[in-house]
Amino acid sequence: MKKLIKPQRLRPGDTAAIVSLSSGMLGEPWALHKLDIARERLENDFGLHVKVMPNALKGIQYLYDHPEARASDLMEAFRDPEVKAVFCAIGGEDSIRLLPYVDLQVLHDNPKIFTGFSDTTSCHMMMFRAGLMSYYGVSVMTNLSEYVSINDYTLNMIRSTLIDPQPFLEIPSASYWYDDEDEKIWWSEENMHRRKAYHPEEVGYEILQGSGIAEGRLLGGCADVFVSLTGTPLWPSLEDWQDAILFLETSEADMHEVMLRCLLRNLLAQGIFDRIRGVIVGKPARRSRYDAYKAALVDVIGKEAGHPELPILYNVNFGHADPIGVIPYGALCRIDADQAKLYLLESATE
Repeated sequence: MKKLIKPQRLRPGDTAAIVSLSSGMLGEPWALHKLDIARERLENDFGLHVKVMPNALKGIQYLYDHPEARASDLMEAFRDPEVKAVFCAIGGEDSIRLLPYVDLQVLHDNPKIFTGFSDTTSCHMMMFRAGLMSYYGVSVMTNLSEYVSINDYTLNMIRSTLIDPQPFLEIPSASYWYDDEDEKIWWSEENMHRRKAYHPEEVGYEILQGSGIAEGRLLGGCADVFVSLTGTPLWPSLEDWQDAILFLETSEADMHEVMLRCLLRNLLAQGIFDRIRGVIVGKPARRSRYDAYKAALVDVIGKEAGHPELPILYNVNFGHADPIGVIPYGALCRIDADQAKLYLLESATE
């Protein structure tokens, strides 16, 4: 895989732009309190200036009807020399529609931090195609505006990747988890003072197969979005996948394990499992799928693809199951399959 351009870390006084590249949910009246929470934290806790891009708050219907307006915000944020980071408001399901309106050369020529997850996978692939490292995780409506406070796992990962990057960083298993199925706190102003009921993590990282050390550059995203990307100019080539570490996770849409098998078989048919060095899999968004997803991964990668030696590190803290960390596209990482540990072998930002 090619080495990507690494943007500068965030420093006090920098400007962060907020964009809505998928759902326009942030602009709905009931959601504006989430913006207020995130803005206050970015300004007071991180010392940043916040710039909300012109179309970011125009609401769900307008932004659905106008993908070009979403893309315009992205292009304007990257062209603005004062903006050092671009934070996505939330995911959704159709950010692939921005592709005709995005100038990859602008992204390449103006490297800056870009974060988001879920449907934002399509935008991360735009950054990848432009040769720019981006950061899977952290969005405005989920992490930056978590009620009461940002959990310390996510906060520590933000600081150790985007603000005070470490040249060698263990990405640990979080010591707690949140049950989004049975104990969900719905977003509304009346719930602003309710803290998530985190539970002690009893499993931690699991190695589903493989042994020893696997090193490679990180590439992947939300498996749900792979369907939108496959066959487009954004989907990585087999050369891009060579010696990579595939990371993938599933959304709160509760993908059935049969569909996960189908998605994995598509990767198999492309020849991706013949080229990568390992796989890391996010904690399932729905805990009820935990064992079924494990079986799907081992069956397709280990048996059907014929790669039982390929390390699979499971239950990693990124994606849709809180708490989450930050996964830098293109960063060199190490899976220690014997110890069930994960490391970044370089700083995530400059």
